Amino acid sequence: MVLRREPTARQIRLGTELRRLREAAGLSGREAAALLGTGRVQITHIEQGLAGVSEQRLRRLASHYACEDGEFVDALVAIATDRTRGWWEEYRGLLPTSFLDIAALDCHARFLDEVAILYVPGLVQTEDYARAVFSNRIPELAGEELELRVRHRMRRQQIAIPHKLLIHESALRIRVSDRAVSRAQLAKLLELSEADHITVRVIPFDLDGFATASSSMMYVGGPVPKLDTVVRDAPHGTVFIDSEAQLGVFRTRFSSVEAVSLPREQSREFIHKLAREL
Repeated sequence: MVLRREPTARQIRLGTELRRLREAAGLSGREAAALLGTGRVQITHIEQGLAGVSEQRLRRLASHYACEDGEFVDALVAIATDRTRGWWEEYRGLLPTSFLDIAALDCHARFLDEVAILYVPGLVQTEDYARAVFSNRIPELAGEELELRVRHRMRRQQIAIPHKLLIHESALRIRVSDRAVSRAQLAKLLELSEADHITVRVIPFDLDGFATASSSMMYVGGPVPKLDTVVRDAPHGTVFIDSEAQLGVFRTRFSSVEAVSLPREQSREFIHKLAREL
């Protein structure tokens, strides 16, 4: 069997979930391999996302692991048998794999919930705003890679799934470029906020004792809740969080931020006011 040199985040997630099911069943890798009539190394490769698994074998494993959640198993089968080559594949080898993984998450998501502190969320950025954000990277990006990142970000915006954007006032006020770029960005945000599938709410500075939104996050709803994912930016790159305990923490965090954000119409008025000040 030829192993994958660089499994995608989606393939790694499938393996991780199979490992979690095995461990919950109290079985070792060797015992799981014996149930399939294969070697322990193959189970390891499957759980690391380095090797695929057929629908038949996956369902056999789920049965042996006493997983009775049929909807969850069906979702795992969908991942295992998916052969879709999305638009993001044209960027493979040109951009970091995290860009491709995020686009794949978008494609299979039920919803996106985002808290943005320093920058307007990528899904609603103008081209000039996105270019300014990527231009501030250290070390500086080469011109070709900069434009590739901008084009990739614009392409992501074609998704039409529901997304809630909780944007801190600081992100609305920070000028990543000049006044014209900021003015155009606020105008686009107001335009998109009228779409049925996009909810924009502002987190104002004028809140007492508020530290819940100390950092940005994106919560991505998977095909079933167990396959939700949190995406966060870290100094060493993009981090995907998927443990059940952590997902619960971030769901609670998002709800807390949402509860103190301005209502939808009041948020639009707030953004209008900022635009007039520019």
